[in-house]
Amino acid sequence: MFERKGYVYIITNKVNTTLYIGVTSNIEKRIFEHKNHLVKGFSDRYNLEKLIYLEEYASIKDAIAREKQLKGWRRDRKLSLIKEQNPKLIDLME
Repeated sequence: MFERKGYVYIITNKVNTTLYIGVTSNIEKRIFEHKNHLVKGFSDRYNLEKLIYLEEYASIKDAIAREKQLKGWRRDRKLSLIKEQNPKLIDLME
């Protein structure tokens, strides 16, 4: 049986004050939804549109496990991880 890839991502707002960690099997679609405020909730309320971190997994189950792990981390540890990959916090979807 075919298992879909999974992605763990972190988005923020223009001034990098709020972080949101999510998981998806279609990263392009999901970031489009965030950027266009198509999903009401936390990311819409805080204008989280900027993709600053991304990990790809062979299975969505692995991505979900990683998402749960990252959500348990303190903010400073999350920022350290992000800055290893993206030191200038640029939008990876632009």
